[in-house]
Amino acid sequence: METLARLVTSSIGRKLLVAAVGFLLCGFLMTHLAGNMFLFVGEKAFNTYARVLESNPFLLPIELALLGVILLHAVVALYLNLTSLAARPVGYAMKRSRGGRTWGSATMVYTAVLIGVFLVIHVKTFKYGVRPSPEDLYGLVMSYLQDWRWALFYAVVMAGLGLHLSHGAWSATQTFGIDHPKYTPLIKGAGLAFAVVVAAVFTAIPIWACWFLGGAR
Repeated sequence: METLARLVTSSIGRKLLVAAVGFLLCGFLMTHLAGNMFLFVGEKAFNTYARVLESNPFLLPIELALLGVILLHAVVALYLNLTSLAARPVGYAMKRSRGGRTWGSATMVYTAVLIGVFLVIHVKTFKYGVRPSPEDLYGLVMSYLQDWRWALFYAVVMAGLGLHLSHGAWSATQTFGIDHPKYTPLIKGAGLAFAVVVAAVFTAIPIWACWFLGGAR
Protein backbone atom coordinates (compact mmCIF):
# COMPACT_ATOMS: atom_id res chain seq x y z
CA MET A 1 0.00 0.00 0.00
CA GLU A 2 2.85 2.35 0.89
CA THR A 3 4.59 1.55 -2.40
CA LEU A 4 1.38 2.32 -4.30
CA ALA A 5 1.02 5.64 -2.46
CA ARG A 6 4.61 6.62 -3.33
CA LEU A 7 4.00 5.68 -6.95
CA VAL A 8 0.85 7.79 -7.24
CA THR A 9 2.51 10.80 -5.60
CA SER A 10 5.59 10.63 -7.83
CA SER A 11 5.89 12.28 -11.22
CA ILE A 12 6.20 8.99 -13.13
CA GLY A 13 3.34 7.56 -11.08
CA ARG A 14 1.07 10.44 -12.07
CA LYS A 15 2.05 10.02 -15.73
CA LEU A 16 1.22 6.32 -15.55
CA LEU A 17 -2.11 7.19 -13.93
CA VAL A 18 -2.99 9.69 -16.67
CA ALA A 19 -1.99 7.17 -19.35
CA ALA A 20 -3.99 4.33 -17.79
CA VAL A 21 -7.07 6.50 -17.36
CA GLY A 22 -6.61 7.73 -20.92
CA PHE A 23 -6.76 4.16 -22.19
CA LEU A 24 -9.96 3.62 -20.20
CA LEU A 25 -11.49 6.73 -21.76
CA CYS A 26 -10.51 5.49 -25.23
CA GLY A 27 -12.42 2.31 -24.44
CA PHE A 28 -15.44 4.37 -23.44
CA LEU A 29 -15.18 6.41 -26.66
CA MET A 30 -15.29 3.26 -28.77
CA THR A 31 -18.26 1.92 -26.79
CA HIS A 32 -20.12 5.23 -27.06
CA LEU A 33 -19.36 5.45 -30.77
CA ALA A 34 -20.67 1.91 -31.31
CA GLY A 35 -23.93 2.91 -29.63
CA ASN A 36 -24.21 6.07 -31.72
CA MET A 37 -23.89 3.99 -34.86
CA PHE A 38 -27.47 2.83 -34.25
CA LEU A 39 -28.49 6.29 -35.47
CA PHE A 40 -27.55 5.17 -38.97
CA VAL A 41 -29.77 2.09 -38.63
CA GLY A 42 -32.86 4.10 -37.81
CA GLU A 43 -35.24 5.44 -35.19
CA LYS A 44 -36.47 2.09 -33.89
CA ALA A 45 -32.99 0.61 -33.53
CA PHE A 46 -31.55 3.66 -31.75
CA ASN A 47 -34.50 4.04 -29.38
CA THR A 48 -34.30 0.33 -28.54
CA TYR A 49 -30.60 0.70 -27.79
CA ALA A 50 -31.31 3.76 -25.61
CA ARG A 51 -34.11 1.98 -23.74
CA VAL A 52 -31.89 -1.02 -22.96
CA LEU A 53 -29.08 1.27 -21.82
CA GLU A 54 -31.29 3.45 -19.63
CA SER A 55 -32.99 0.44 -18.01
CA ASN A 56 -29.64 -0.91 -16.81
CA PRO A 57 -29.67 -0.71 -12.98
CA PHE A 58 -25.91 -0.09 -12.99
CA LEU A 59 -26.13 2.92 -15.32
CA LEU A 60 -25.95 5.57 -12.58
CA PRO A 61 -22.92 4.03 -10.78
CA ILE A 62 -21.20 3.65 -14.15
CA GLU A 63 -21.92 7.29 -15.04
CA LEU A 64 -20.59 8.49 -11.70
CA ALA A 65 -17.47 6.34 -12.09
CA LEU A 66 -16.98 7.73 -15.60
CA LEU A 67 -17.32 11.28 -14.30
CA GLY A 68 -14.71 10.51 -11.64
CA VAL A 69 -12.35 9.04 -14.23
CA ILE A 70 -12.72 12.09 -16.51
CA LEU A 71 -12.08 14.51 -13.64
CA LEU A 72 -9.11 12.46 -12.44
CA HIS A 73 -7.61 12.45 -15.93
CA ALA A 74 -8.14 16.20 -16.33
CA VAL A 75 -6.87 17.26 -12.90
CA VAL A 76 -3.74 15.08 -12.86
CA ALA A 77 -2.89 15.93 -16.49
CA LEU A 78 -3.29 19.65 -15.77
CA TYR A 79 -1.11 19.34 -12.67
CA LEU A 80 1.61 17.57 -14.66
CA ASN A 81 1.43 20.23 -17.36
CA LEU A 82 1.71 23.10 -14.87
CA THR A 83 4.61 21.52 -12.96
CA SER A 84 6.39 20.82 -16.25
CA LEU A 85 6.00 24.46 -17.34
CA ALA A 86 7.18 25.72 -13.95
CA ALA A 87 10.32 23.57 -14.09
CA ARG A 88 11.18 24.37 -17.70
CA PRO A 89 13.43 27.34 -18.51
CA VAL A 90 11.96 29.79 -21.01
CA GLY A 91 14.80 29.34 -23.47
CA TYR A 92 14.40 25.57 -23.41
CA ALA A 93 10.68 25.89 -23.99
CA MET A 94 11.27 28.12 -27.01
CA LYS A 95 13.81 25.71 -28.39
CA ARG A 96 11.44 22.79 -27.95
CA SER A 97 8.62 24.67 -29.68
CA ARG A 98 10.77 24.90 -32.82
CA GLY A 99 11.44 21.19 -32.74
CA GLY A 100 9.35 18.13 -33.45
CA ARG A 101 6.19 19.10 -31.62
CA THR A 102 2.97 18.16 -33.34
CA TRP A 103 -0.32 20.03 -33.52
CA GLY A 104 -1.72 17.45 -31.13
CA SER A 105 0.95 17.98 -28.46
CA ALA A 106 0.92 21.78 -28.83
CA THR A 107 -2.84 22.05 -28.36
CA MET A 108 -3.49 19.43 -25.65
CA VAL A 109 -4.65 21.94 -23.04
CA TYR A 110 -6.89 23.82 -25.49
CA THR A 111 -8.49 20.70 -26.92
CA ALA A 112 -9.02 19.38 -23.39
CA VAL A 113 -10.93 22.56 -22.46
CA LEU A 114 -12.95 22.35 -25.70
CA ILE A 115 -13.86 18.71 -25.02
CA GLY A 116 -14.76 19.53 -21.41
CA VAL A 117 -17.14 22.32 -22.45
CA PHE A 118 -18.67 20.06 -25.08
CA LEU A 119 -19.26 17.28 -22.55
CA VAL A 120 -21.23 19.62 -20.29
CA ILE A 121 -23.37 20.83 -23.22
CA HIS A 122 -23.72 17.31 -24.61
CA VAL A 123 -24.97 15.82 -21.32
CA LYS A 124 -27.30 18.74 -20.63
CA THR A 125 -28.76 18.59 -24.14
CA PHE A 126 -29.18 14.88 -24.75
CA LYS A 127 -29.46 13.38 -21.26
CA TYR A 128 -31.66 16.04 -19.70
CA GLY A 129 -33.26 17.56 -22.80
CA VAL A 130 -37.00 17.38 -23.49
CA ARG A 131 -37.85 14.47 -25.81
CA PRO A 132 -40.77 14.42 -28.27
CA SER A 133 -41.98 11.45 -26.21
CA PRO A 134 -40.44 9.71 -23.15
CA GLU A 135 -38.81 6.93 -25.19
CA ASP A 136 -37.90 8.97 -28.26
CA LEU A 137 -34.24 9.86 -27.73
CA TYR A 138 -33.77 9.57 -31.50
CA GLY A 139 -36.18 12.48 -32.05
CA LEU A 140 -34.33 14.65 -29.52
CA VAL A 141 -30.93 13.88 -31.02
CA MET A 142 -32.09 14.51 -34.57
CA SER A 143 -33.78 17.80 -33.64
CA TYR A 144 -30.30 19.13 -32.80
CA LEU A 145 -28.08 17.31 -35.30
CA GLN A 146 -30.25 18.46 -38.23
CA ASP A 147 -29.46 22.07 -37.34
CA TRP A 148 -26.32 23.13 -39.26
CA ARG A 149 -25.07 25.29 -36.38
CA TRP A 150 -25.07 22.36 -33.97
CA ALA A 151 -23.60 20.09 -36.65
CA LEU A 152 -20.77 22.57 -37.25
CA PHE A 153 -20.08 22.88 -33.52
CA TYR A 154 -20.03 19.10 -33.22
CA ALA A 155 -17.61 18.80 -36.15
CA VAL A 156 -15.22 21.40 -34.66
CA VAL A 157 -15.20 19.59 -31.31
CA MET A 158 -14.57 16.24 -33.00
CA ALA A 159 -11.60 17.78 -34.83
CA GLY A 160 -10.31 18.85 -31.41
CA LEU A 161 -10.92 15.35 -30.08
CA GLY A 162 -8.92 13.91 -32.98
CA LEU A 163 -6.02 16.26 -32.23
CA HIS A 164 -6.16 15.35 -28.54
CA LEU A 165 -6.17 11.62 -29.27
CA SER A 166 -3.43 11.88 -31.90
CA HIS A 167 -0.95 12.90 -29.22
CA GLY A 168 -2.58 11.27 -26.20
CA ALA A 169 -2.62 7.73 -27.57
CA TRP A 170 1.03 7.95 -28.62
CA SER A 171 2.14 9.61 -25.39
CA ALA A 172 0.40 6.94 -23.29
CA THR A 173 2.28 4.12 -25.02
CA GLN A 174 5.56 5.92 -24.39
CA THR A 175 4.66 6.37 -20.72
CA PHE A 176 4.23 2.61 -20.39
CA GLY A 177 7.63 2.07 -22.02
CA ILE A 178 6.29 0.82 -25.35
CA ASP A 179 9.02 2.47 -27.36
CA HIS A 180 11.32 0.65 -29.77
CA PRO A 181 13.04 1.91 -32.96
CA LYS A 182 11.58 -0.98 -34.93
CA TYR A 183 7.99 -0.72 -33.71
CA THR A 184 7.67 2.95 -32.76
CA PRO A 185 6.62 4.17 -36.25
CA LEU A 186 3.96 1.44 -36.40
CA ILE A 187 2.63 2.26 -32.93
CA LYS A 188 2.64 5.97 -33.67
CA GLY A 189 0.82 5.35 -36.96
CA ALA A 190 -1.75 3.16 -35.21
CA GLY A 191 -2.39 5.90 -32.63
CA LEU A 192 -2.85 8.49 -35.37
CA ALA A 193 -5.15 6.16 -37.32
CA PHE A 194 -7.25 5.55 -34.20
CA ALA A 195 -7.58 9.31 -33.64
CA VAL A 196 -8.56 9.98 -37.25
CA VAL A 197 -11.09 7.14 -37.43
CA VAL A 198 -12.80 8.02 -34.12
CA ALA A 199 -13.01 11.73 -34.99
CA ALA A 200 -14.14 11.04 -38.56
CA VAL A 201 -16.92 8.62 -37.62
CA PHE A 202 -18.22 10.88 -34.84
CA THR A 203 -18.17 13.79 -37.33
CA ALA A 204 -19.98 11.72 -39.97
CA ILE A 205 -23.05 11.48 -37.71
CA PRO A 206 -24.03 15.20 -37.70
CA ILE A 207 -23.00 15.57 -41.36
CA TRP A 208 -25.30 12.70 -42.32
CA ALA A 209 -28.11 13.92 -40.06
CA CYS A 210 -27.89 17.55 -41.14
CA TRP A 211 -27.12 17.48 -44.84
CA PHE A 212 -28.58 14.16 -45.93
CA LEU A 213 -31.63 13.89 -43.66
CA GLY A 214 -32.35 17.44 -42.59
CA GLY A 215 -31.43 19.37 -45.70
CA ALA A 216 -28.98 21.58 -43.73
CA ARG A 217 -31.69 23.70 -42.13
